[in-house]
Amino acid sequence: MLPRSGDVLRVTRAASVQFTTPMLFRVIRVHDWSTYNGWAWLDGYELNSAGDAVERRSIFVQLDGLQQAQAAPPNRYRTPVTTPRGTVTAARSRPRG
Repeated sequence: MLPRSGDVLRVTRAASVQFTTPMLFRVIRVHDWSTYNGWAWLDGYELNSAGDAVERRSIFVQLDGLQQAQAAPPNRYRTPVTTPRGTVTAARSRPRG
């Protein structure tokens, strides 16, 4: 699979031995540089568990080792709510509009 701009990928050791710890990666672009067959240079952002970009990176990966992933949607409308027992949970509030 050749990734496209905007794709969110799970990059693991299957994509390259350098990724011993899996990461989420949002693709900005795929370079058309000449490389080994089945490999590509990708520009994009490493994502945290909330789906926020934490670092811009260029990575060299084996395309067959990439996995499609879903980034967590941004939680822009979450506010803490106190339950009857006094514990705090997160709940969606309605967007203003």
